[in-house]
Amino acid sequence: MRSIRARGATDELLALAGTNPCHNIHAINQMEIEVKERAYSLLIPNKIFELFGIDRTTFLNPRGERVIKTIAPRQSGFVIVEVREHPGDRDCIYFLEIADTPFFKVEITFLIINDPHSPRFNTDIDDSGRRTKFGTARRNRAEELKAMQAGLAPGQVRRGLHLLRDFMPLVLQFLAAMGQDMLVAEPLAYHDAIIFERYGFSYVRGRKKMDYIDKAFRPGGELHAKLDGSTPFRQPGAERTVRGRSWAIHDGILGEAWKDIEMYRPVSNPSHICTFPGGVY
Repeated sequence: MRSIRARGATDELLALAGTNPCHNIHAINQMEIEVKERAYSLLIPNKIFELFGIDRTTFLNPRGERVIKTIAPRQSGFVIVEVREHPGDRDCIYFLEIADTPFFKVEITFLIINDPHSPRFNTDIDDSGRRTKFGTARRNRAEELKAMQAGLAPGQVRRGLHLLRDFMPLVLQFLAAMGQDMLVAEPLAYHDAIIFERYGFSYVRGRKKMDYIDKAFRPGGELHAKLDGSTPFRQPGAERTVRGRSWAIHDGILGEAWKDIEMYRPVSNPSHICTFPGGVY
């Protein structure tokens, strides 16, 4: 097997596919295990290999442990790629799930990039050890408060590695090699939607809701009025930052769950949408 990254991701994926069509995830999953593992490794930013001393060919860390796991069942239309610093680590450095959609597109279902050496906040489990499902099923407010005070956003258990700028070109090249023309995503929180906007995403649905949120957080708006200090997540001034708004929305300030937002990013031409003009993260 040639060294991955000798050429661009587009050429490399096509070379790995050979004569087999690779127009969707299900098709790639039909490849031999070693081939599809190497194909999906094209979606892992180089800096992760460099920072943690992982060999791109063998997927081994400096201790000789295999630390990249690919879950891509042949009968399925999804793939999960997990990268850990050590096999037994609780948290992944990198966790990606992408899947075929019913409309023949490809969707990012989950993307998590953690700094494993940063402090951990147990926002993902409650006091009884039950999973919070990103705060949608239940919450651990004490840990959420600590995470917020440490500069994290809702849903984060650790600080990130700031590698989305490295990931996006990889996934767009990958999709181009598949003959896809767009990437679909459903942001799990308000801050995710704003970040996606900054990387060229537009809205399949939810643009009006995002415009409403911005207007309502401005002075005189109904959400601005609710930033009354009634909870630690609704402090006056929170409207000025993306994270502040996101925590307030996570806390239920909208009066409903965060939902009904779907976005897409054209492979060739990024969109230029901004629903929070002047907003800082």
